[in-house]
Order: sequence, then C-alpha cells, then structure tokens
Amino acid sequence: MKILHIWNTAGVASVIAKYMDRILGTRSLVVHRRAFDRYGVTTYGELWDCGAKVFALRCLLLARKFDLVHVHSFDKLVPYLKLLYPSKPIVLHYHGTDIRGKWLQKQKYWSKADAILYSTSDLFDDDTPENAICMPNPVDTDLFHPLSESKRRPNSALAFNYHLDVNKVLSYTQKYELSLDILERDIPYKEMPKKLNEYEYYIDQTELPSLSKTALEALACGCKVITWKGKIIKELPLQNRPENVVEQIYNIYQKLNRGKIRWR
Repeated sequence: MKILHIWNTAGVASVIAKYMDRILGTRSLVVHRRAFDRYGVTTYGELWDCGAKVFALRCLLLARKFDLVHVHSFDKLVPYLKLLYPSKPIVLHYHGTDIRGKWLQKQKYWSKADAILYSTSDLFDDDTPENAICMPNPVDTDLFHPLSESKRRPNSALAFNYHLDVNKVLSYTQKYELSLDILERDIPYKEMPKKLNEYEYYIDQTELPSLSKTALEALACGCKVITWKGKIIKELPLQNRPENVVEQIYNIYQKLNRGKIRWR
C-alpha cells in the first residue's frame, strides 16, 4: 500500500510512516514545508522549500500516485482531494489546537474525509462527529530512549514554558522536593532525547488536560512525568508505543481500501 502523508504536525506523520513501512511493509511518503519545521521533526520524509499555494498544488498532483492520503491538520486540502480523486480514501488527522473547540467551525472540511482521527481525548466535545477516532500519539522509540543513568541528575525536574502555570509547577516541585529548570521550547528535535535524559522528572503542561507528546517522549527516555493533575507517571503507556499505533491505523487503511467503511 502506498500512502502519502501531507503535513507533519509535531513529527507524528514521520513516526507513523517510518514504523508502518518497517513493520507492515507499506511505502509511505511524508511531505512538509521546510518553513514550518523549525525544530527538525521531519526525520522521515521530505521538506519542500515552497509557499503555501505551491505546496498545496504539488500535494494535489502527487496524490494521484498513492493508494491513500493521510492529511495531518491541513484540513482545507481535503475537499479538493476528494473532488479530484473521489474514490481515493482520505484520512484526516487532527493533533491539538488545529481542532480544539473548532469541530463545528471546521465541519465543511472534516465532513469530506473518509476517516477522522484526533490525537488526545481532551479534543472531544459535543460537536465531535460520532465516527471520529481518538488515535494516541506514537513515540519514536528509536530516538527517545534511556541513555546513561550516570548523567541523570537525581531529584531534578524539567519543564518547558508552554501552557504552563508556574505557580502550579512550583507547588509540584515543593511537594516532591525537586530542583527545577524551566526552559523555552527551542531545542532541536534530535537533541531532545539528550536533554530529557539529564533529568529525573519532566513536568508536563499544566493548562491542558492531556499528556503532551513531549511528556510521552520523556517517559520513553526514562523520566518520571508529573501530569496536569500533579500525579506521577513512570512508564510510556502501551497505547503510545509506535508498533501499537501503526497497527491500529493500518487496520483503518485496510478497511477503507476494501470499501468496508465510508464515514462521510
């Protein structure tokens, strides 16, 4: 099966494509605009140096060569894809701020997709379509894994200044007796494992009720994660292991290609 992934929100498309190709023998291509990949999350796929209109046109033309198109966040493209290729399965995948509180506003886009995925349960609300599926974020465990324990500082905590209530964070560090570093999110993606492995704890975003992708990556690196509830998680959930995520998505692909499901 040949799959085209359009856009690469938080690097999720790269993880899905890499592990699905490796484990299930698909042939995937991820395409993303270089201007929107500041941290280098496209570890599997291509970065294009072009503007928005050229990118969209290139994607529409390229889609003819693939059995299925998986669109990440770039929902405005979906109606055009279905107009050009009415029988080609189109999966639309939302990842966070692209859909949070916007289901009704974006109905004209997602209603054209053959399958709708969203990454975390907090994105669900009264306007979420019944056929939409919550698909956990996969973590690239090739990249994110424990390094030398000797370099991990005991009782240390890292937080990034993003969706963060500093007062809550300070209360967590006092509760668990931790030293704290709060950094800006300007670390290149491939350098994140090294940074996460310096700490015993990672304090996740406090203002959104879900585990961030960075928190999942921290768990994969062997950190303990303090969640938005102030609770500690010590292991990467099985549902976020890449082999489990790609198996679920592949099953959706197969059903779409066989015509067993059409959710529009």
